[in-house]
Amino acid sequence: MARLLLPMPGNEAMANAIAARTGDAVGVLEHRRFPDNESYVRVLTDVKGREVELIATLANPDEKLVGLCLAADAARGAGAARVRLIAPYLPYLRQDARFNQGEALAAQTFASLVSSVFDGLITVDPHLHRIKRLGDVYAIPSAALTASDEIGAWIGKRVATPLIVGPDEESLQWAERVAAAAGAPYTTLRKTRLGDREVRLEAVGDLKQSLGRQPVLVDDIVSSGTTLSSAARFLRAAGFAKPHCVVVHAVFAEGALRRLEAETASVASTDTILHPTNEISVAGVLAAGMGGG
Repeated sequence: MARLLLPMPGNEAMANAIAARTGDAVGVLEHRRFPDNESYVRVLTDVKGREVELIATLANPDEKLVGLCLAADAARGAGAARVRLIAPYLPYLRQDARFNQGEALAAQTFASLVSSVFDGLITVDPHLHRIKRLGDVYAIPSAALTASDEIGAWIGKRVATPLIVGPDEESLQWAERVAAAAGAPYTTLRKTRLGDREVRLEAVGDLKQSLGRQPVLVDDIVSSGTTLSSAARFLRAAGFAKPHCVVVHAVFAEGALRRLEAETASVASTDTILHPTNEISVAGVLAAGMGGG
């Protein structure tokens, strides 16, 4: 069955990069605002009988969600045989429990909404913690791909004698996989959060045996930059050179990049979210995960 990549606004470069690997056609979607700021969405490419892959990274999701749902409806209404969401960055995985009385279960609510309008989901390195797999909250076929091999290969080519460092114990899964791809040793730090922008760190294991190696901090996501900046200062105090920093998802709240650059030798990210730090493409990861790379 013919497949069509349909990018939401701002996702054209990713769609074209995937298409260069899969040979799929890239369609055109019109998305504009009415005078009252409601969304107008129209599919301008013939999708009848085709499998539509809707490409949409979902940083700042609240401003994108209505248009995304309308695009899925438009494609299905125009006769698409299947409409699957390809979201390089998938949000709303943090609030997966009611930590205080009256809170919303945002992860489950968002997953229910996406599951109601799409036939499937593919994403890259979702921030899973208490949720162990996407299928625990998404009612549609879903796949969580990883950019670990691409990141590890990138580090291996650019950093001599790297030491891969996860800034906290939650990052162990990324540090371990990236280190394997880079052919490098790895370690993690232990974090105690003291507030929204304050953490205390300590080493897990003996760092002294790795002195002389170039540390590379790796994590799945950077938002405030607090943990990674603190980890960089911790490593410097332990006798290491300024670390490089490589992340999958470049969310970067206001001021976060400036703070992180002040503490590190360099900052790089994948292109799951468009950002000046993008150095590593996940188009090949997504193409393979879609079954065409």
